[in-house]
Amino acid sequence: MLTALIFAVTIHEVAHGSAAYMLGDDTAMEAGRLTLNPLKHLDFIGSVLIPLGLVISGAPVIFGYAKPVPVNFARINNSKKGIILVASAGVAVNLCFALICGLLFKIMYKFEPAWSQTFFNLILSDFFYFLLYSVIINSVLAVFNLIPIPPLDGSRIVSVFLPPFWRALYARIERFGILIIFLLLITNLLDKILLFFINPITNTLLGR
Repeated sequence: MLTALIFAVTIHEVAHGSAAYMLGDDTAMEAGRLTLNPLKHLDFIGSVLIPLGLVISGAPVIFGYAKPVPVNFARINNSKKGIILVASAGVAVNLCFALICGLLFKIMYKFEPAWSQTFFNLILSDFFYFLLYSVIINSVLAVFNLIPIPPLDGSRIVSVFLPPFWRALYARIERFGILIIFLLLITNLLDKILLFFINPITNTLLGR
């Protein structure tokens, strides 16, 4: 589960940096963040402590986050469209990877009687569960990051459509963003919202 989570948050951040780079901003490239090496992206609290805490507490939704990739939106071509593309890149990559893992999961599930009797059973079994957790975690990350609470990706997209005054006011919420998210988690309200969108996605991809 943790392996799937670490890979999911890594590709999410790399996608943001890569999209920005293609649109004219090489800030992430200069910071050495356009790499799949997870050590360059992991955040001890967001990538380890929070996911472990959620697992131990039996939370219905497991998620985490990595260190945000640095992006200078002032250097991005076609600013408003560029912001939307960069903000949605991580979500798009997570959904694409969930789709790929879902297809592989279905194939392995169909032929489980064949590979479960082979010498490579233990390795293939681990890979089977990696695919399962990857579908769930990448779906969770995609939906979670679309929530319009700063600094999540959804807030970047929403801010593009706001007038300057409201955009500045909206940006001020960012310092309280994590606190708001935790309050929503404690009240189980966020779980219900996430599961409402996540369950149809995972059920479709896992063939349930």
